[in-house]
Amino acid sequence: MIERRTFVAGIGLMLVAPCTAEAQQRAKVNRLGFLSLLSGSDPFPPRGAFLQALRDLGWVEGRNITIEWRFANGIAERLPELAAQLVHLRVDLIFTETTPAALAAKQATTTIPIVFNAVADPLGSGIVSNLARPGGNITGWSFLGAELSRKRFEFLKETVPTLTRVGLLVHPGVPSEVTVNSILRDLQSAAKSSSVFLQRFDARGPQDFDGVFSTMMREKIGGLILVPSGMFLDHRQRLGELAARTRLPAIFFFREFVETGGLMSYGPSFPDLGRRAATYVDRILKGARPSDLPVQQPTEFELVINVKTAKTLGLTIPPSLLLRADQVLE
Repeated sequence: MIERRTFVAGIGLMLVAPCTAEAQQRAKVNRLGFLSLLSGSDPFPPRGAFLQALRDLGWVEGRNITIEWRFANGIAERLPELAAQLVHLRVDLIFTETTPAALAAKQATTTIPIVFNAVADPLGSGIVSNLARPGGNITGWSFLGAELSRKRFEFLKETVPTLTRVGLLVHPGVPSEVTVNSILRDLQSAAKSSSVFLQRFDARGPQDFDGVFSTMMREKIGGLILVPSGMFLDHRQRLGELAARTRLPAIFFFREFVETGGLMSYGPSFPDLGRRAATYVDRILKGARPSDLPVQQPTEFELVINVKTAKTLGLTIPPSLLLRADQVLE
């Protein structure tokens, strides 16, 4: 009788233990904070790629992860409050889009892990002090916003050989003035060697766009380069329309500008960065420390040209440049 009771008890434990383990597994739902300078209604391609990559890695919203969404809708001043909300919710990790969002998250917490994406200059903006060993609670993916500016100038000059004056459109403080000054130095060096005058124009918000483009027309600016900014990205349709209306050849940092009517873009694949950033979120939620994960940079870049826009502007894209383009939009 004793042996039978022991046997039955053992069977009971075997039945209960898996159920208990399964219940514990079901109960563990990670909470991801999502902080962005951009709008939540804008179908930002890196965001979709990031979410799809999370699903591919086994993170299913409502089953083992929930997402707390916070969007500043282009108003950087809202980011500190939104970051504080995520900290108050005690999320397991904060994922950020754009430099201002990363800075707001860093200032809000030193303990919750942070993964950033779409940051132009993590060193210059002070997000990290070392790319290989970021230390602390933050790491992520840069898109080399400063280093590619000279190449953008070269593509613009090749497209418009008669250029004598080029405008540089800046969203003050985004990225940091350290980064903007680095871009200016590189571009001024390239412009001087090509006998081109470079002039900076600031736009603090979309309300400044009309005035800035009118000023560029009065100053006889013949080409435009944009310094990467989430605010510009959020208003890419309008910027493309203004460039077309003022017949101003412009080169952008993101292919979506070209897909909405811009002339050309040169930069990394942002959706690819979104997919790669998801791998860091996955690793950290599974126990890795942000301080052990180096800040990553893209190694592949794409040149996209809209020949329809070129024709509208009265430009003929050099065949040599078309051959180098990764995509030509007709």
